[in-house]
Amino acid sequence: MLWYTVLVLAVGLERVAELVVARRNARWSLARGAVEAGRRHYPAMVVLHTGLLVGCLAEVRWGGRPFDPVVGWSMAAVVVAAQALRWWCVRTLGPRWNTRVLVVPGLPLVTGGPYRWLSHPNYVAVVAEGLALPLVHGAWLTAALFTGLNAALLTVRIRCENEALGLAVERATGSRAGAGL
Repeated sequence: MLWYTVLVLAVGLERVAELVVARRNARWSLARGAVEAGRRHYPAMVVLHTGLLVGCLAEVRWGGRPFDPVVGWSMAAVVVAAQALRWWCVRTLGPRWNTRVLVVPGLPLVTGGPYRWLSHPNYVAVVAEGLALPLVHGAWLTAALFTGLNAALLTVRIRCENEALGLAVERATGSRAGAGL
């Protein structure tokens, strides 16, 4: 279990790195007149993602979950792929990437990188990681609970982002063309 603990802690450190980048990017966005949306659901998101990490370790330790090499190594590969996708999103959005919903008026929508194919590729990474990280070491209850709660949260979050981006596009272009993002 030691190596699994190291993996979960590494993902936790990655989250801290995200928060550092997000804080820096928030300063950039706010200095350019960014408007924030979705403040009410953000604390729930923080609690849920923290709960994922705690749940992974707690379930493996106290639930006696064994390591299955076939499932475990496959899920570890998914975790690594999710991290790669997440940081591709961060790099593509540059200073516009954030853990909060901050929209800088007048900037065009990003259509490069993974955004060429998906409207919300970062959430594909979140879903994949939230399912795979617990399953690396058989924590199927944590995987199921996180996945269900995350689906509900992402429904709110994606609606919030789409509305905020749609309003930004509407203001910039004077049309409702961006409302169906």
